[in-house]
Amino acid sequence: LPPSQGTVVALATTPVKGLHLNSARELLLERHGVVDNRRFYVIDKRARMVNGKLLGTLGAVHADYDHAARRLALTFPGGERVEGEVRLGPEMETRFFSSTRMAPPVIGPWSEALSSYAGMELALVEADAASGGAVDRGAGGAVSLISRASVTRLEAVADGRAVDSRRFRMLIEVEGPAAHEEDDWVGRTVRIGGALVAVHGHVGRCLVTTQSPDTGISDLPTLELLGYRRGLGTTEPLAFGVYGEVTEPGAVRLGDALTLA
Repeated sequence: LPPSQGTVVALATTPVKGLHLNSARELLLERHGVVDNRRFYVIDKRARMVNGKLLGTLGAVHADYDHAARRLALTFPGGERVEGEVRLGPEMETRFFSSTRMAPPVIGPWSEALSSYAGMELALVEADAASGGAVDRGAGGAVSLISRASVTRLEAVADGRAVDSRRFRMLIEVEGPAAHEEDDWVGRTVRIGGALVAVHGHVGRCLVTTQSPDTGISDLPTLELLGYRRGLGTTEPLAFGVYGEVTEPGAVRLGDALTLA
């Protein structure tokens, strides 16, 4: 492959922020991202957003969402499944990281089931899709990218221990670019399948990457291993992968090419 060109080898989303990732064969990148990706988020009794960093075991809960039918299902590790049509209550004020967001609560069995599972009062709310849903960086970071070679480089630092790329909860994984070659895409535009993405920054890493993508239990000292990524002048510390904004909507499928535009 020529430099800075790759092939899409994995796509992953989740309807509810912090829950288990679902693999996909095709995604439609719209102006504000993938419409059903991080469409909902979980809050605690003080209306603060709860993610895997605060409650890692959410990562073991599977969510399935049919946007056209507005049906949501959650399946818990013990096999319990709750599902139904999404209905919304009046908007309420929530805290999403350090910002305030208005979001309507989702009426149905999901909040009670999540609360029972976590052993604490939780509620499910719907994010504003036009603002990028519950993606950390909003519409400006609705697309996240990592190269498979970067994950392989981390495996070498981990003395050959296998590293599941799902730990990094990226939307798109590509094969072809050299390790961390994606760092150089910041400030440039990449074509991925039928979409164009303006790459705005590097994705800084947190405690979530130490957790198993299947159980949510910490089992790898990822942040220590990423020590070799310190002091690089990236837009966020401990960077691993990049994020960007959709400037031209289009479909992205497994096997599609990624090229610098």
